Amino acid sequence: MKKMIIIATYNEKDNIEKILSDVFHYVPDTHILVIDDNSPDKTADIVSNLAETKYNGQLFLIKRAGKLGLGTAYVAGFNWGLERDYDIIGQMDADFSHNPKYLPQMFNTLQTYDMVLGSRYVDGGGVVNWSLKRKLISRGGSLYAKIILGLPFNDLTGGFKCFRREVLETINVNELKSTGYCFQIETTYKAFLNGFKIKEIPIIFEDRILGVSKMSGSIFKEAMLMVLELRKNRANFIKPKK
Repeated sequence: MKKMIIIATYNEKDNIEKILSDVFHYVPDTHILVIDDNSPDKTADIVSNLAETKYNGQLFLIKRAGKLGLGTAYVAGFNWGLERDYDIIGQMDADFSHNPKYLPQMFNTLQTYDMVLGSRYVDGGGVVNWSLKRKLISRGGSLYAKIILGLPFNDLTGGFKCFRREVLETINVNELKSTGYCFQIETTYKAFLNGFKIKEIPIIFEDRILGVSKMSGSIFKEAMLMVLELRKNRANFIKPKK
């Protein structure tokens, strides 16, 4: 099966070369698409050089005009992958909070499931180097979405995920509305409503050591409001069976 991973970046020069190396170490037969939002630290230049000199034919870059949001970056990546006939499309962060060592298990799980969530909140999962406040916000956000949307999953805000292409085609990625971290909730919710089999696997999420977190109060507020909007429009997300 033809596989790719999307990594969205903004100012990740300290991490990008190592994360690319580790992904290719654990899943050498995959391709990586980096989507960079014109990082001032020249992350895109590092990726471009590696694509030409070290990972020719396996590493690709989309450099966007500015900081346009995580959700729109993933939509651009999903469309890129679907247009090139990838069977499996994954997404992960560049800062090592998503450890590439889990990728083989995630890909293997897609032999029997349609979508895989790297979960901090199932047995065997967890977080490292987080403050109590951040733990409460993360767990509370997932619990809030789980209750409001009626979902059976424990980690709805995580961004370490893999999809079969049929999932992305069915939920129509160009209709996704969220731009921040609610994007993660929205993709899982729409996949679940359309009957796809979704599996959570445990991961240990380790907070970034290098670089700066992109989480903000405005992103969290958007997620809380968007969950209510998703619930209100539930019936519109179920696609007719072909």
